Amino acid sequence: MRLPDFITQQADRIVDEWEQFAKTITPSAEYMDRVALRDHAKAILLAAAQDMTKPQSANEQMAKARGDGPEKTPSLDEAGASHGELRHTVGFDLVQMTSEFRHLRACVIRLWVESLESPDMAYFQDMIRFNEAIDEALAESTAAYAEQVNRSRDIFLAILGHDLRAPLQAVSMSTELLMRKAQLEGDALTCANNIKRGTRHMAAMVNDLLELVRSRLGKSLPIDPAPMDLAAVAHEAIAQACAGNPECDPTLNVAGDMQGNWDAARLSQLLQNLIGNALQHGSTKGDVTLTLTGEPDTVRLTVHNYGTPIAEQDIGTIFDPLIRSADEELGRPSTSLGLGLFIVKEVVDAHGGTVEVSSSELEGTLFTVVLPRKNG
Repeated sequence: MRLPDFITQQADRIVDEWEQFAKTITPSAEYMDRVALRDHAKAILLAAAQDMTKPQSANEQMAKARGDGPEKTPSLDEAGASHGELRHTVGFDLVQMTSEFRHLRACVIRLWVESLESPDMAYFQDMIRFNEAIDEALAESTAAYAEQVNRSRDIFLAILGHDLRAPLQAVSMSTELLMRKAQLEGDALTCANNIKRGTRHMAAMVNDLLELVRSRLGKSLPIDPAPMDLAAVAHEAIAQACAGNPECDPTLNVAGDMQGNWDAARLSQLLQNLIGNALQHGSTKGDVTLTLTGEPDTVRLTVHNYGTPIAEQDIGTIFDPLIRSADEELGRPSTSLGLGLFIVKEVVDAHGGTVEVSSSELEGTLFTVVLPRKNG
């Protein structure tokens, strides 16, 4: 039997062996069910078998061997790429993922050779074509896996850099205030100046970090939900935001039950970003209003400020990562690179909630977040 026919007929048997091998890849496989273990194995096999039945010239074969031939099997590339992305998601490392393809190749060839009674030259060509197909799938899986690694790394670095800005600003403002209010001399003055210079250097490094990952982001945030009081987190977030903005005086309104199952650290991050955004773009520091409203199954959180409204063309992309507004594109200064609202959207999505924004000259700008009390 020719190899493409053998693969098509024995696909389920081959995938059973794939599953048994995938089970041995621990610790990730310990938490995966049968469907996840089998993943795209059958799709890869059937696409490989289909590819092997297509005519291929000597020049096409040489080009494919070099990895620069035309895309001949989109279904194979799609299955391979999807497999790479999912294996990254469940925690396989690159060596573990590629070992699956090595085992798949060995398994198919072993079972096929055992089934042969009188091989001929055409069978060797089948083996070459099968190896080419598996190499193509492996290349797509590896590329997709590597992309996910890069995107996960970049989002971590970008959020880290963005979140360092708030404490750095608080240190800088506190140092400035201390130097103005107190008569520092000798070692005390030297220490204060050292703090000031160090903060300035750290801020420059954070800016460099954010520029490095400006155009490369992805993947959702991990959360650790636990019972908590949103009002308490809101008070703390306001205090931290005002530490870096001495003139700010946000109004906090709380009505109803604020208890829910959320990640307190992530919601603090969300609140600080929304408050910071309102302080930055509001007409006055005292015009920011944070309102928390408890509803039967959800809590509604709004942040409102007056000031220049968000341009209509920017509303659709305001939560996109590192997107510059129309004002910034025109060269108007801003202290934001567009990460704050992206982080807000990521936190809301991770909690299964929604976030919306409306903005006008008359009504001001209003961000509305709705969070279910029980995440997941």
